[in-house]
Amino acid sequence: MRFVIQRVTQADVKIDGNVVGKIGKGYVVLVGVADGDTEEIADKMIKKMIGLRIFEDEEGKTNLNLESVNGELLIISQFTLYADCKKGNRPSFIKAGKPDMAQEMYEYIIRQCKGQVPVVERGEFGADMKVSLVNDGPFTIVLDSDML
Repeated sequence: MRFVIQRVTQADVKIDGNVVGKIGKGYVVLVGVADGDTEEIADKMIKKMIGLRIFEDEEGKTNLNLESVNGELLIISQFTLYADCKKGNRPSFIKAGKPDMAQEMYEYIIRQCKGQVPVVERGEFGADMKVSLVNDGPFTIVLDSDML
């Protein structure tokens, strides 16, 4: 499982020109699911993500977590995080989780986050989405379950 976490001051996701999710200060989280990912792996990833201390305190040090700043989440499914570009110039996505399983994991992640973070917005699994954000910093973290 892979999460690309972008610290933002604001973000939204549109489908067919309609805003379906919008947040202020918080994280945009791009979620990639691989075959073999489990709820236990998702739980570890969520715990690590929510606990990250990447917001600045009053001294300008990255010392505060999402809860400390009343941060919000915008969670977007992103199978392309498992692109394999080793051969040729056209990426292969065979390492990405099968759609049914990946969607179940995506929904599980959203449910778990909603139990821990007051504002959790989302995209739509498999949809053509337009994501707009103001990356604060910029500050981007990649979490990979293989590295936890």
